[in-house]
Amino acid sequence: MKAFTLSALALSLLLAGCKPAQVTEPQTTKPVVSAAQQQTADVAWWQQAVFYQIWPRSFFDTDADGYGDFNGMTAKLPYLQELGINALWLTPMFEAPSYHGYDFTEFYQVESDYGSMAEFDAFLRAADSHGMKVILDLVINHISSEHDWFKRSAAGEAPYKDYFIWRDDMPAAGSGWGHAWSNNDQPGAVWHYNKTRNAYYYAAFGASQPDLNLRHPDVIAEMKKMAKFWLDRGVAGFRLDAVRFAMEGGPDAQADTDETIAYWQDFNQYVKSVNPQAYLVGEAWVDIPVAARYYGDGKALDQGFDFEVGYKILGLLKPDASAEAQFGTMGSNKQKAADATVLQQNVQQRLDSVAPLSFFAPFLTNHDQERIAYQLREQDAKAKQAATMLFSSPGTPYIYYGEEIGLTQGGTGHDVYKRAPMLWDNSKQAGFTQSDTSWVEQQELFGANFNNWYPDFLASQLNAQDRSVAAQQAQPDSIWQLYKLLIALKKQRPELGTQGSYQVTQHDNGLVQINRELNGSKSLFLLNLSDSAQDISDIARDGLSASWAFDLKNQQLAANGVLILQSTQ
Repeated sequence: MKAFTLSALALSLLLAGCKPAQVTEPQTTKPVVSAAQQQTADVAWWQQAVFYQIWPRSFFDTDADGYGDFNGMTAKLPYLQELGINALWLTPMFEAPSYHGYDFTEFYQVESDYGSMAEFDAFLRAADSHGMKVILDLVINHISSEHDWFKRSAAGEAPYKDYFIWRDDMPAAGSGWGHAWSNNDQPGAVWHYNKTRNAYYYAAFGASQPDLNLRHPDVIAEMKKMAKFWLDRGVAGFRLDAVRFAMEGGPDAQADTDETIAYWQDFNQYVKSVNPQAYLVGEAWVDIPVAARYYGDGKALDQGFDFEVGYKILGLLKPDASAEAQFGTMGSNKQKAADATVLQQNVQQRLDSVAPLSFFAPFLTNHDQERIAYQLREQDAKAKQAATMLFSSPGTPYIYYGEEIGLTQGGTGHDVYKRAPMLWDNSKQAGFTQSDTSWVEQQELFGANFNNWYPDFLASQLNAQDRSVAAQQAQPDSIWQLYKLLIALKKQRPELGTQGSYQVTQHDNGLVQINRELNGSKSLFLLNLSDSAQDISDIARDGLSASWAFDLKNQQLAANGVLILQSTQ
């Protein structure tokens, strides 16, 4: 095809620094449905969603105690609506002794640091009025050692005695017991002594988080009761934590057992009986062929996260990136990307799996991973390329709070670095709180010897002047503006759904083009992965117009630049 040249008027407007072109609504004609992709005419709501993951403790504080709260999330719904978000994932917000909340002590009470149940209910109503679904982080694999159940189980009380997994002695070294996501072969990593019962209990994620016995009928019933309680309050579903480890079957079967898949099939059947539109997405931190098993022949999870795509994208943008699978078993994270065709391979692997393409939810990073901006050394151009690769990929995208402004972190070695407060503006505490200090500065949460790193980190971010939401909203070519555009495109362009074709081309000069097409509707994403400007006059652009072209000058795409074009619908 002949190369398409932007009109002089359109090009001059874009190069003058104007805002990205407005995305028009798609035509109402329905695209042809692909049987191979197992789509139906009535697309589930989550397949049309763009999710935003919120760490409530760090989002926005309204009562000046240094903790983010429910009212803070409510106050920021207009911001999320402006960004284009239509679905929210809240990390744990049930009462728990830890700052992270993955160790519930209560199934039916909200975290008091975040506010009251009435305030949570008000948040749900407000989210609904802003057109947003809300899902909660649900931890079924384990609960807190401070939970009343565990105390009674340790005391040998009926019926709690067998609510957890106990044994009289520590397994021998070399028996195969150890973390299910590693080969450490250390039984003490998962079996922990309890002096009250004079026995050992199984806790894959540490002594403070004992695994529940999900074979016990009482426990099974309570987990369903908990799900119904929150569904009845108006939540739209759940992100299920650590789904691989629900039903361990022995030292050589601590993850991904058939019994585990069957458990989630049964749980999903119950959830759908409460609300047929309820949504379950699972954290199966494992390579695609295994993660796809949690589709369970269409009877288990509605979606699962694609952990591979983030590793692939980071590998392209930072070839020396380290990629630890903290709570997962990954081979793909160790494979260096030769070129951008790894993105094509990623999508093909999804297509070749036992789950449909619509099962997979791609993302860059989450609360357990080093932030993408930190790994890319705050190179905004590369952060934009990462976002473009994510949103051009098929599937339901998830954004970790702050990724849309290139939020980075102050160091490594502790998860709190990845979960620090959102930067809203350049005022004191970056607009997160009116308190003199935020929760990350409360040393008692992390131990007396933990370095108070946050004041220096915050000062560096405020001094940069351009790291906050307010600063990026004022810049026409910021990371935030690109995210806003990409979200709009994802929701409005039919070819960017799972039915559209996906083709990645790696050119010798470092240019990468990603083509998406469905029934003549086309999108072209062009990225320059090289460190010098590249001529793009040979790239076929017939009938396409630019919605993002800040990095284009004449026919030269800037180093690490992005160009996005679409056909007229």
